[in-house]
Amino acid sequence: MEISFLELRRNPGKLLEALKRKSGATLFRRGKPIARIVPTNEEKHCSVSDHPAFGMWADHLEDEDVARQVREMRKGRYSAL
Repeated sequence: MEISFLELRRNPGKLLEALKRKSGATLFRRGKPIARIVPTNEEKHCSVSDHPAFGMWADHLEDEDVARQVREMRKGRYSAL
């Protein structure tokens, strides 16, 4: 599929439909190709909660009062003035 930059701005759904069909598209600007847009090969989409980093600080109880923690971090910096 070939699509101009102006056509992409006016009708982005046309590109999305091509990507759903697993076909790529060449993006043109002023009649010259500037990019090739291809669909990803990944079929698997995981949720954020499945990521290993999700909830890694859940067991740290000292982070409950964020305002107090920020005040403590800034204390040394402002007392030196």
